[in-house]
Parts: sequence; structure tokens; C-alpha cells
Amino acid sequence: MAKAGLPPNNPPKNSGKAEGLVQGSGSNLNGLNTNGLSAMSNGNAANVNGRNGVEINGAHGLNTNGLDATDRASALRLENIPDDLMTKCDNCGALLVTKDWLRDLKVCARCNYHTRLPARERLALLTDDQSFEEWDASLLPRDPLQFPGYEAKRTAAQLKTHLKDSCLIGGARLDNRVLGIGASDFGFMGGSMGSVFGEKVTRLLEHALEERMPAVMVISTGGARMQEGLMSLMQMAKTSAAVARLQNAGLPYLVVLTDPSTAGVQASFASLGDVTIAEPGALIGFTGARVIEQNLKIKLPKGFQSAEFQMEHGQLDMIVPRAKLKETIAQLLSLLLD
Repeated sequence: MAKAGLPPNNPPKNSGKAEGLVQGSGSNLNGLNTNGLSAMSNGNAANVNGRNGVEINGAHGLNTNGLDATDRASALRLENIPDDLMTKCDNCGALLVTKDWLRDLKVCARCNYHTRLPARERLALLTDDQSFEEWDASLLPRDPLQFPGYEAKRTAAQLKTHLKDSCLIGGARLDNRVLGIGASDFGFMGGSMGSVFGEKVTRLLEHALEERMPAVMVISTGGARMQEGLMSLMQMAKTSAAVARLQNAGLPYLVVLTDPSTAGVQASFASLGDVTIAEPGALIGFTGARVIEQNLKIKLPKGFQSAEFQMEHGQLDMIVPRAKLKETIAQLLSLLLD
């Protein structure tokens, strides 16, 4: 017998839908645990789109209690992804898997951009394992002009790079051959050449002459250090004279130009090698392209001052990818000395 106020065998409107939302009996819910939907009781709608996707309109407080075991595990894995998993290329912006980028010696697999390397990393790449021994590590730069802010910048660079100045020199072995080798570090005030830089390069070349060994210099610099004024410019003549003495003795002097190799360094000992090698895409020149265009009122060609442009116009002997540098230098020294 029907109760008063209700038609016979006619259930209340929407009662089945409400029951399905509460008990999980709706055909599209697929076992969704609604414990995480704290706002459902307020009448906010839930749209369940198939088995894998859930769209909640106006629901608050969704957490992993509302996810199945697979989705919950995926959410937890996201929290455990290391910050250095990917590396962004400074040139093309491509996202590279860091372990692959390191395996490729910090060369972008997409655009072939050769990332700048610190001096110690560069020397480790070009010499036999654990063979490098630093020379003249005690030399420290001074501030002869009392240039404002120089001491603070120099101290900051020392803390950043763990170097005392922008040039690192020493003795090492390459393919079991003894040689003198040095590298400048762009991370230390742009690899700029001050009095200590110039003195270290000169001592490297003089030591190579004394020990009758070849010398190799790897360049990454913006030029002379303006904070030391004339003292830095004097290094151009001093280092060039040291190169001449080594070459007059018949000993090889090789130069590797990396990005960038410019200004006073490039205009002195960096352009005097018996063989001059460059990494692909390296910026090589004396004055910046914009300064040249503004002063001479000319439009420079595309790629001006790139390694490829310099090679095309006879300023380089070869362009060698980073992975082949060590092998190439070893072969050149064998040809010149054996």
C-alpha cells in the first residue's frame, strides 16, 4: 500500500543518483574512492570521465586518498625526481638529460654548443689521469691602482672558482709524454689577464724551455684586466717574448682557443702558437663586433669572429670537437717531436 503523499511504486526523484555518488555505484565511477572529495556534500558536481581521468568542479581537498595505488605511486615518484636530472642548453634552450650531457663532455647533442669548462676540468680532460701537478700556486694578484671594488670582485671570484687567479699552470703527461700546460678560467672575472696571469704564462713557457718540453695553453678569456691598467697591458709583451724564446729553441707551443678568446690575450701569446686549434663555435677576435660596426660604420658578415669564420679566412689551423682534442694534441706533439 502506498504511503500518503507518494504515488504507488514511484521512488523519490534522483534518489538512485544520490545513492550512487555515496556508495560508488554510479556506472562511470569505476571504483573511485570518494574519501578525498570533502566538498561533495555541498552539492558540487563531480564529472567522472572514463577510467583514467577525474574532473572535479568545485571540489576541495583532493589528496592521494582519492587515487588508486598506481596513481598514488606516480605522485610519490614525482617528489623523488632529483633537481639536476635535466640540464638546459645555454645556446638553443634544449632540455638535455644531465648524465648524457656529462657523458658528451658538456656538449649539446642538439646544437653542438660547447659549454665553457672551468680550468681544472679542462686540464683533466686534456691530460693523463691524475698526472697534472700545479706550478706557482702561491702567486696572488694585488691591487696596484687601488681600483674601486677590485678587491671585493677578486675575492668573490676566488670563492666561486677556488682559484687564486684566472690562470692555472703546471706539468702533466699526455699519452705518457711530459709537457707544460696551462688554462684560463672564464669564471674568474671573465678569464681576464692581470699581472699574475701574465707571470704564470711566462713561467710556464720558461719552465718548458728549461726542461726541454712542449707547452700547451688553453684560452678562455675576455682580454686584459682593466682594474690593473698598464700592469695588465704589459703582460702582452712579456708573454709574447717568452713564446719567441721557446720557439727559437725548437720546442712546440700549441694553443687551444675556446669560447671566448678575445682582446689583449688573443692579440698576444694566444695567436702565436705553432699550431692553433679551436673548439667549434668559439668566439675568437680582438674587438667586439658591435664596437667595430659602430666605429667603422659597416655591417659585419654573419658569423663574424666565430671559429668557423676564422678558419675560413686562414686564422686557424684546425677546428676540433672537444671529444677529439686530447687525441689530436697527442698526435701533433708526436709529429713535431718524434
